[in-house]
Amino acid sequence: MSTVHLYRGRRWLGWYNSPGSYTVAKKFGQLAKSRFWDGIFPGPNPTPEEMFGLDGKEGPRFIGVFSGTDMTTTGHLAYLAAQKAKEAKETEGKTHLGGRITAPGSVSIIDVDSVKLKQRGNVLTMKVYHVLCAAAIPITSSLATCLACAFVRDWLAFGLIIVGMVSNGLSCFVIGSGKLHFQLVEPSSYAPRGDGFLMLRNHIIVLKGAEKEVTSITKAKLVLDMGEGEEFNTVGICSLLLLSQFLIQLLLVPRATLFGQIMFLSSLAVSWAYNSFLSSLEKEKIQTDLLWKSLDEPPITKFALPNRGSQAACACFVLHAGVNMSKKSSLNFKPKKILEYMIPNDTRVWEAWREHVAKQVLSKKTIKDFEPHKELIKDLEDEEQQLLKQLLADAKYGHGCYQRSLGTCGLTP
Repeated sequence: MSTVHLYRGRRWLGWYNSPGSYTVAKKFGQLAKSRFWDGIFPGPNPTPEEMFGLDGKEGPRFIGVFSGTDMTTTGHLAYLAAQKAKEAKETEGKTHLGGRITAPGSVSIIDVDSVKLKQRGNVLTMKVYHVLCAAAIPITSSLATCLACAFVRDWLAFGLIIVGMVSNGLSCFVIGSGKLHFQLVEPSSYAPRGDGFLMLRNHIIVLKGAEKEVTSITKAKLVLDMGEGEEFNTVGICSLLLLSQFLIQLLLVPRATLFGQIMFLSSLAVSWAYNSFLSSLEKEKIQTDLLWKSLDEPPITKFALPNRGSQAACACFVLHAGVNMSKKSSLNFKPKKILEYMIPNDTRVWEAWREHVAKQVLSKKTIKDFEPHKELIKDLEDEEQQLLKQLLADAKYGHGCYQRSLGTCGLTP
């Protein structure tokens, strides 16, 4: 029932005698909001999005490099985008990591410049073909067992199977009638570019695009419009119907003939197998695929990197790519601060490393210099100088990955 909105036409396919009506009634009855419904189905009153798992997941931290945005946690769509980036295959570096391997990580680049999500536009749902073929099995089974009971004139078992088919079918139709759409945040038309990055434990996801396109991932949300105000009385009635089905079948099945009881249990067994198949579908994977289709499948370029230094340097160079340095607004781009977000270690070596790498990011020279200068290391001890050389060599490797990304994801230096 919780995936009924994700498949086109799934709401029409619930006409079978299904087990678990009490559980479904108890769960979805909490959507109905009134003293009457709260008395029958006690518990919290979640939103439809929370009830069906379309909201509630916290996304990773997002830093906007031009807007100054610092979102400690993002929303459900950013969580799905992060999952999509995790699943993407590395463009290079997966098999043979170069450089000094310590704590391997990755950098993903998602170009959302061409994304055009529509405000309140319906979400593209999955096709129903394979679910339709699978649903034909429990529907046919319930009909066959129902006719078999009628053939032997066991009208009680016949009626109980019909009650299960009707109550489950009506509930699936009503609960599945909700429409999924995106609720977007409309930024100012004068807002700076929305370029920024999502931070995970060992994964940095760079988002490149205008503010409106980036916020469609970081701030937008999925909304399920049930089309009946905020009380959801129709859902409450369906839940009450399912609860009545459970009680009627529980009390009256023992009064049917042995053959009728066998037919009744057979219909439940086939429906249970079908429900198990639906439960095996990964709901988050389906939602991620739907989001990517609605975003017109923006490309993802992913690099595996051997350590945090190369990862941070690569991401910082990628974020700087395409910045118009002739504009005064480009002063909002502060590579040293970006590197501090990625590697917050507060030591003299890391401070010197961030300062040097930040200068190379802003340097207009084609060939970058990753050798430590005398003024940079004059106050460092010998061991610290050697460590700085290693870390700058890591940054050089990260810059090499960035240069290779220029051709694969269309970045401009």
